[in-house]
Amino acid sequence: MKVLWVEDHARAGELLAAAAAAASRKRYGIDLVIATSLLDAERKLRLERFELVVIDLMLPDSTDEDATVTRIASMGKFRVAVVSGSDKRDEVVKSLLRAGVDCSPKAVGKEDLPLADFVRRPELFRDFVHSLMPDANTPLKTATR
Repeated sequence: MKVLWVEDHARAGELLAAAAAAASRKRYGIDLVIATSLLDAERKLRLERFELVVIDLMLPDSTDEDATVTRIASMGKFRVAVVSGSDKRDEVVKSLLRAGVDCSPKAVGKEDLPLADFVRRPELFRDFVHSLMPDANTPLKTATR
């Protein structure tokens, strides 16, 4: 699974990269790309295809959380997941879902992520990333009248 993770905190990015490397050594099939800003994410989305884009709402080049996710979500067909320390994260997810965006239905608090554990136990990282994707056994919602 190809994942773009938009994360501006250097230490968190380092731990995510280490977790992805550990998951790769275990052949868990996660190809992680880190973007450090909204512009960096947009550039990478123009150049590569991703199945999942994980967004931190508070980025150095975007002060409007709604605009951040709107800009990202409009750039292609991929699942969006919000992993952020922003107190607006739940509101943003609800707004994305109302707009019909393929979005993980629950925002994740960045402060709750066990980043160091992800490095030591790559299966936790794999399971977390997979938890952000739709369940393959769940049928897609269809429009109703």
